[in-house]
Amino acid sequence: MKYNTDVVVIGGGAAGMAAAYSARENGANVILLERDEDTGGVLNQCIHNGFGLQYFKKDLTGPEFKEFAKERLKDIDILFGTYVLEIRKDKTIIFVDKRGIHEIQTKALVMATGARERHLNSLPVPGKRITGIFTAGLAQRFINLENLKPGSKAVILGSGDIGLIMARRLTLEGIKVEAVLEIMPYPGGLERNVQQCLKDFGIPLYLSHTVIAVEGDRRLQKVIAAEVDYKWDPIPGTEKEFEVDTLITSVGLIPQIKPADFLEADPGFIVSNTNQTSEDWIFAAGNCTVIFDLVDYVAKEGEKAGKYAALYAKGEYTQSKKVKVRKGENIGILHPVYIDPTQESTLYIRVSKVFDRASIKVEPLGVEVIENDARPPEMVVIKLKPFDENIDEIEVIADELISKLG
Repeated sequence: MKYNTDVVVIGGGAAGMAAAYSARENGANVILLERDEDTGGVLNQCIHNGFGLQYFKKDLTGPEFKEFAKERLKDIDILFGTYVLEIRKDKTIIFVDKRGIHEIQTKALVMATGARERHLNSLPVPGKRITGIFTAGLAQRFINLENLKPGSKAVILGSGDIGLIMARRLTLEGIKVEAVLEIMPYPGGLERNVQQCLKDFGIPLYLSHTVIAVEGDRRLQKVIAAEVDYKWDPIPGTEKEFEVDTLITSVGLIPQIKPADFLEADPGFIVSNTNQTSEDWIFAAGNCTVIFDLVDYVAKEGEKAGKYAALYAKGEYTQSKKVKVRKGENIGILHPVYIDPTQESTLYIRVSKVFDRASIKVEPLGVEVIENDARPPEMVVIKLKPFDENIDEIEVIADELISKLG
């Protein structure tokens, strides 16, 4: 079957739903392609609250956030159970579903393909590839959606938000969590999750620690951990052994860029402040560009991508100039990479170290934000107004006022 439309959105998670809604609100005909039989993506298995505080001004669970977002898609064509095979530069999208292979001719595209989890197998940990080792997202799906218990005693590697949330979830399901290990000298997740998921349940957090070996025959029986130095090398004599049958890994997310891997990426799609990629008709938003700390930011970026995709499809937006945004001192993550100076911008910044109080400057625009307790896991957001088109590059710098780590 052949389709024609103004905007195609690939991915029906938080970014994709917001993009489809926004593109429709801006006057475009939209087709949303979703791999599963429902929208929402990972939101459907995140039954804890804390979603939507900024985007919907409500404290929602993941499924509730999905329902609020889905409610706005009633007049949008959503094709479920689809898998995109190819994106051609002549603006043709080839996808397959149970009916066969189809194509869509479009004027603009929004990539909202999210991210996938990094598995323990990608880390240099010796030991057999035994059962009992799960990524945090997979364990979350087993417990929350499929009513399956992954084990009885667990260690969690990685203190990102999903690792912290799973520590609490496992505990509530009667699974003893012996420890959460974090290779960095500070927690990897939001401070509120450290308090609510670990401290409130008395779960120990070992900073500057990692797994150095796993043991077992067919099923995991022991996790061996050790403290690491500043190079992340294990320190001899600091080994700790945990007799557990389950290891949950929360060791990072990888932006999903296929099948549009011909676009510039590092490792997510490189975009401008209007979410435009290296191909002017393709826009991208959400965790396929950079890993955000809040789903609210993902939805806001999706909404912006949908708006500019619709304007592009109608011939009402073309990027005038790309100003490079450069990471300066003490900046770890900076998004986006380019700015169209004629449009408003939102910068998402992760500092590279822990500050008691940081001065974050955007030069030469003369913008400064003072951020108390700035930590790498939590994004700092700075809004920029349109600026002088004669500026060729801007730089973001974090000055250390008081550092906890020296």
